[in-house]
Amino acid sequence: MNDKSVSIRPARREDVAAMIAMLADDHLGRARERLANPLPEIYYEAFERVERNPNLQLVVAESEGRVVGCLQLALLPGISSQGGIRGLLEDVRVASDCRSRGIGEKLVQWAVAEAKARGCVLVELLTHSSRVDAQRFYKRLGFSASHVGMTVRF
Repeated sequence: MNDKSVSIRPARREDVAAMIAMLADDHLGRARERLANPLPEIYYEAFERVERNPNLQLVVAESEGRVVGCLQLALLPGISSQGGIRGLLEDVRVASDCRSRGIGEKLVQWAVAEAKARGCVLVELLTHSSRVDAQRFYKRLGFSASHVGMTVRF
């Protein structure tokens, strides 16, 4: 597999299981996701909510008929930054056996270009403080550590 054999397309319902498997494939995701066969219906319901929202795009990277990466781009209109729209990248993942092949870079570059084309004034992302490799990856792509994130879980 090479970068040229990877295409980015809108995610489909039949891609949900592959996306959840990638989301669950690390120390944080294992505790957060529920991998089961069949996959819990809540994931499909969530996919449908995302699909109905014009400010959200869920895309996959595909190579040779296999989903090998995914991400979600959220467009956040607001009043700050002179009413500018912010792009927010979420759930960027590449299948563990396909990393270091340019797939993540291609996904992020697609999302940045899409955000710009849709009128965003900036693109932000969150990555957990324990994901040091991911932080290096994003810095290499031009992102800078500019915020301190905080979470409250329910």
